[in-house]
Order: sequence, then C-alpha cells, then structure tokens
Amino acid sequence: MNAMVALCHFCELHGPRTLFCTEALHPPSPSPSTQMGATIPGDRDRDADRDGEGLTMRANSSATQRGEMCDGCRSLPASHPGFVSIDDETGIRFLSHQHPRQPQLFSVVRQACVRSLSCEVCPGREGPIFFGDEQHGFVFSHTFFIKDSLARGFQRWYSIVLVAMDRIYLINSWPFLLRHLKLTIQSLQSTALKVFDGEQGVCPQRAVRMNSVFSPAVFPHQRSGNAARSLTSLTQHPNLWASLHSSFSWLLKACGSRLTEKLLEGAPTEDTLVLIEKQTGSRAILHHGADGGASRSERHPSQSELAHDFLCDDAKLEELPDPKFRSLRHLRQVLGAAEFRQLVWHVLMGNQVIWRGAEPSLIQSAFIVLKSLLPVGCVRSIPFSAQYEEAYKCNFLGLSPDVPIPTHVSSSEFSVLVDVSSEASCQNSAVANDDVSTLHQFTISSANTQPADRGPTLLNKLEVALSNENLSVDVVSHCLLCLKEEWMNKVKVLFKFSKVDGRGREDTQKVLALLGATGPGEEDNVRLLKFWMTGLSKTYKSHLMTAVSSPRLA
Repeated sequence: MNAMVALCHFCELHGPRTLFCTEALHPPSPSPSTQMGATIPGDRDRDADRDGEGLTMRANSSATQRGEMCDGCRSLPASHPGFVSIDDETGIRFLSHQHPRQPQLFSVVRQACVRSLSCEVCPGREGPIFFGDEQHGFVFSHTFFIKDSLARGFQRWYSIVLVAMDRIYLINSWPFLLRHLKLTIQSLQSTALKVFDGEQGVCPQRAVRMNSVFSPAVFPHQRSGNAARSLTSLTQHPNLWASLHSSFSWLLKACGSRLTEKLLEGAPTEDTLVLIEKQTGSRAILHHGADGGASRSERHPSQSELAHDFLCDDAKLEELPDPKFRSLRHLRQVLGAAEFRQLVWHVLMGNQVIWRGAEPSLIQSAFIVLKSLLPVGCVRSIPFSAQYEEAYKCNFLGLSPDVPIPTHVSSSEFSVLVDVSSEASCQNSAVANDDVSTLHQFTISSANTQPADRGPTLLNKLEVALSNENLSVDVVSHCLLCLKEEWMNKVKVLFKFSKVDGRGREDTQKVLALLGATGPGEEDNVRLLKFWMTGLSKTYKSHLMTAVSSPRLA
C-alpha cells in the first residue's frame, strides 16, 4: 500500500510531534548500495538514516531545536539505525524510524500530525477522523489518551495517522483500519494503565498535588519535568518500538493486499446482452425438452450454437483449413474494391447474403469475416445447407453448388448471390493451397445495383480504413468495433425517440440530423439504423418500456 503510518504525540512543551513512522519502499531500490539482505541494516544504512534525521531537524527549523526535544518527543536516538522488515513475496521493505527519510514526506507527515492533534478533532477527542486534500494527501487519524500519573489530568494525548494520496482507497479501508488500529491502541492503553495503577499505589499523585503549594515561579519547572516522560516509560515495554514496527508493517501489507484494482469496461454492450439472452433461452428450451419430451427434429442451429459461433469466431477461423478468408481486408483484395463494397452494402442493409459453392470451409470463413460488420442480434446464419432457406430464417446462407435459387429471390433487390467456382486451370497444377484468388472465381449478382458513390457513412469510413495499408488488421478491427458502438448508440437514441416516445416524422428527422445520419447517403443511413434496431437486446427494450410506463416520483 502506498501509504505511511505514524504515531504522534502532543507534547505539553513542544506541541504536536511525530514519534515513530513506518513507510514502505517498493522494489527496485534506488541504488544497489541500499539493498539489504537482513533485518538489521548495515553501516551504510545507518549513515542514510542519520542523514534523514539531519534533514528532519533542518526541516524542523534549526539544529538547536534537536537539543530542546524532551524524552516525550523522542522515540529512537539519532544513532539508532531503525527497523527494517522485508516481504519475501513482493520484495517490499518496511522501514521505521522517528521521522521519514525524505524531507518531502516529513512535511506531509508533520502537517498530518499537527492537524490530527489540534484542529481536526472528533467528538470526545478520542476516535477516528478523516481529513486531507489532493496536495498534502489524505489522512485517517485515530486519537487516544495514555494514562500518566505525572501528566496534567493524568493522561497524555496521542494519535496514529495513516497518510495516503488515494482518497477512495483510504475511505474503503476505513473499517479495516479502524478495527486493527483499535487493537494496537487498546494494547498500549492497557499496558500503560497497569503502570499507572502501580505508580498510584506507591505514591498517589492526586493527594500530592492537592497538598502542594501552587507558585507561579516554580510551575514552569514542574511542568517541564512532568512533560519529559517517554511512551516507553509510560508502558514499561522493553521492545515497544519493535512491536509497533511489526504492527505498522503488517497493517501496510494487509491493507494493500485486501483490495485490488480491476479494469471495468463499463456497462455490458448490446452484443454481450444478446449473447447472454440467447444462452439463457437455449438452456430453458433444452430443460423443457428434457422434461416434456420436446421434439429434436429441428435441424437449424440452436441459439446456444449461434452464441458459441460469436464467442469463438476468431478461434474457429484459425481452425478452418485453407483456402479461407482471413480478414475483411483479405476479402476485399480477393473480390475487388467494387464487388466488396456491393457485398458489404447488402450486409449492412440487412439483405440476405447467399454464398453458393463446393467448399463449406471457405464459405464459413467468409461468413465469419462478414458477421463482424453487424451487431450480434442482427445475425441469423446457416453456414451450409442442401436447400434454400427463406430470408426470415437467415440473412447469411451457404448453399451447395447445385441448389437452385428461387426466382422471387434472384429477382429481389433484398438479396445478393455470390457464386464460388473453381479454376479449371488450377485443378491439376501445383498452386499454393491457401491462394484463394488463384483457386476460385467469385461472381456477385443482385437485382439491386446501388451506385458506387452512395452508401452509409459507416461503410465509407470502413473503406477508408481498409484501403490504408499503414493500418494493421488488428487496428482495422478495433476501428470497426468503435464504428459499430458509435452507430449502436445512435440506434438506441432513435429507438427511444421513435418507438418508445412515439414522436412524429418531423421530430424524428430532427433527431436523425442531430445524430449525423442525414446528408449524403441519408437513405442508407436510415435503413441501417432501422435494421440494426432489430438487433437491440430484449433487456434494453424492456428497460426502456418499464422506465416510461412506471410513474415518476415527484
């Protein structure tokens, strides 16, 4: 955890002071000379700690102030090397001394110490509190009292502060820090209470003070003498600072490992929601079939198979034998720019795309590549069939070479046919088995001959990306993904405006202009939006309908 723990004390003579702090040093170390292989640091580290102590004193204004520090303001002498623990799993070193090694950290801890024991006080003066800012860090502070028979009011004021720059992390760790810091504080208080009770039994200070004569001349000397008791003297704990080092080191390690950061990609996309719905619906159908004896004569792919096709498209494309299409750019190179544009236009408009040929793997690779152009909910695919299937069953259909196309389909402007034929000259020649353009010829026919300069905006942007050879296949794939998400967001707006709210044609036209769907290719843009609207998930549609129909709270 990128934080620092410090024990602070309010001295009656010198005000708030830092007694002991523990910090974590992450590997790699600043220099090889600072690497330590044991718990006890060497001479070189002693010099570094002494330099850090000197920096602390200079930051505290002057060297004379160091001599003015009383026993109550001091934990470890300047000659003490401090304490070091090494986490074998992560290589993190936990260093403890009276002050931080770096002057910048000293300033941050010093400010946290002053605020925790002066202006930032919780009700009752004992308990946890949170404060801080972006510049000086955020602080979790727990103030408490330690019994002292010689102090005014028979108690001294301390605090344990944890300083970090991550506000959210510190707030989320509040219950954990409070629970474990209370254990440390209660241990100190119970140990000091035993010492206090023993001293009071020998010489009750309350009676001594009641019988003593108050004199303004001697009061400063009495106060100075009473203020010089260290925490070690109050608890009579011989290994107090080593014990605090262990507690603080464990706290930093445990607090840092209990919460982990995860990359959240936001709300589920429409493709994810549709896949979940298809898988859930498939499981329900299979369960019903097992209980009620449902027929299994349906030969079309199940919903789970369609979902599996999308989840494993990349893997399935790699497993297909050659020859095959490897990407949209490869398909464009084989078909040619004009034929590719015509084919993709039909795909984006929701028309039925029929491939007829003798190699199912080649047709399947083409469908896998073309399906990436559409949202998952808009795809209904039959990779290979021995007979024609109507357009309402599938918009991607693979057929055997001898399957006839009905007249009403071949003459329709809402379908496109790609005939795949083998090159006779290459059947007996030693041609590379992965050269699709050499082994096959592709003939595209459709009753709808859309002008070359028209087309939806998405298609125009996609062709710019595909024609740019400086962009890799992966970059083009991410570009297509962004374009799909952009237009799916437009589809959601249009669905909400036209279907849910029931706005008129004039208002809908204004929304289309706002979405950037008007202008050149406006007719194709509108057709694309309406077709993609059919691919919205049932979850999203149901959510909109419920939100509109439910009464609004005033």
